[in-house]
Amino acid sequence: MSREINTVGVVGLGTMGAGIVEVFARSGIDVVAVEVTEEAVERGQATLVGSIDRAVAKGKLTPAARDEIFARVGFAVGFDALHDVDLVIEAVPEQLPLKQRIFAELDRVCKADAILATNTSSLSVTEISVATSRPNQVIGVHFFNPAPVMKLVEIVRTVVTAPEVVADVEALCVRLGKTDVTINDRAGFIANALLFGYLNQAVSMLEARYATREDIDAAMRLGCGLPMGPLALMDLIGIDTAYEILDTMYRRGGRDRRHAPVPLIKQMVTAGLLGRKTGRGFYTYEGPGSPKVVADELTAPSAAAAPASVQIGTIGVVGSGVMARGIVEVVARAGFDVVAVTRGEPKTTALAEAVRGSLAKAVVKGKLTEDDQAAALARITWSHRLEDLDDVDLVIESVVEELPVKKAVFAALDEICKPGVVLATTTSSLPVIEIAMATQRPADVVGLHFFNPAPVMALVEIVRTIRTAPETTAAADALVTALGKTGVHCADRSGFIVNALLFPYLNDAVRMLEASYASADDIDYAMKLGCGYPMGPFELLDTVGLDVALAIQRELYLELREPGFAPAPLLEHLVTAGYVGRKAGRGFRDHTH
Repeated sequence: MSREINTVGVVGLGTMGAGIVEVFARSGIDVVAVEVTEEAVERGQATLVGSIDRAVAKGKLTPAARDEIFARVGFAVGFDALHDVDLVIEAVPEQLPLKQRIFAELDRVCKADAILATNTSSLSVTEISVATSRPNQVIGVHFFNPAPVMKLVEIVRTVVTAPEVVADVEALCVRLGKTDVTINDRAGFIANALLFGYLNQAVSMLEARYATREDIDAAMRLGCGLPMGPLALMDLIGIDTAYEILDTMYRRGGRDRRHAPVPLIKQMVTAGLLGRKTGRGFYTYEGPGSPKVVADELTAPSAAAAPASVQIGTIGVVGSGVMARGIVEVVARAGFDVVAVTRGEPKTTALAEAVRGSLAKAVVKGKLTEDDQAAALARITWSHRLEDLDDVDLVIESVVEELPVKKAVFAALDEICKPGVVLATTTSSLPVIEIAMATQRPADVVGLHFFNPAPVMALVEIVRTIRTAPETTAAADALVTALGKTGVHCADRSGFIVNALLFPYLNDAVRMLEASYASADDIDYAMKLGCGYPMGPFELLDTVGLDVALAIQRELYLELREPGFAPAPLLEHLVTAGYVGRKAGRGFRDHTH
């Protein structure tokens, strides 16, 4: 029979600790909130009062409920105040010696049957537990920031944590209205193990000057629907906290280079550029603690300011697939004349019907008028001959993702198109330079990676090669702006920005499942509820297609040769067996029902 937890102690009243106090007090549980000095207690109390008062101001709490919450919380200096609590949660900085000292004190002070919990996000719960004489009663209870808002709690059991302790904490999470995932003690647990490899890689891109901070963040927000870009998220977490988590995961997690902190992170910590809390990190803020970003010397200039000498009136689109259909629609709706070319009359007929159907749906949904629909269709010329592109100003190729096919198309376009025409490829994974070198005009070739569905997704990655002329990039900028899209710039490297950051994260999730560390459902819950992602990694893999993910991951590994980028064997085996996701009815989940 599970024990009743009526009083909880919280040690450490920083942002996270104060948030945990609020979670318990809101749920009707008495809290003893402890710090080491009166000043620290006052800061923690101010944080709690500020959060509760904001909730009242927004109408989410009544003044009476606020008073009840405050009545449940007692503040104290020193550990002795915790002598009668049923459970205590430690929420101090991520330093193992500090946490071990605190747990030794808790072991001395707390009653014999009290559960001792740590909110660590990366340290070994086992190593913390051995500082006590009751390691079987020590457990990890990892809340996410801000604790009152985030629904996820990772419950971390060690090899000696008593089953009844796990059950008691799981029951407590239900009382708190949280969703818990119970896992074993491993570096980074679920969410941080997947999140911080991705964040570290984003910093590596910035350090290499592959793309600007603004473009990296915009790419992941607009291309993946994430609530924040990786660099803005690092600033929110704290650069020093991120460094400690990465360093711990690298040392404890098998020295995977994906978790080896990028040198730039350590340099920023040394320089005191810790993110929002200091007023400056990857971005500069209005002041310490402010979320408002202000302009600084690193602020990227507007792409719209770039001079474009190429005047674009008519655009050719080559291809017959879903992406080609979307691009034809986007370009025609933006007011450009379009020559849509496919291979053969049946494909031309099918493409024309698909575009008409999509425009008709937009009318039904109120996104277009019937006059807009008619005008867009009137701008499109349908063709199955590349020769009909002889007078266009820009061509967008969207054929199958096979290098020989794309090179053949570009060689033909080189012969057909007039001098100075911009030739763009929508490849998402192939080297743009190899496609460009199939022509005699590589300076005119650029990557324009649209995202599916093109009429909906706001992002376009503009990919320059070492041969792309500035005028070509400027023309691509101008087109993307005219289409009402957001363009982000990067150099020609496998995966560009979005896929290079997204697919290694998905591959890491497959490896976690392969190791039987957590179920696909728990991993998906962790990333959606703990990180605010719109989809969990396995939901996303089934949607994108496991075969597509494997192909992209192979390209990344072949180019970068990082061991951590090698495709997970489980992913390869599932694709071989025909488990490729929703399109086949089965992937990581069964989609036949």
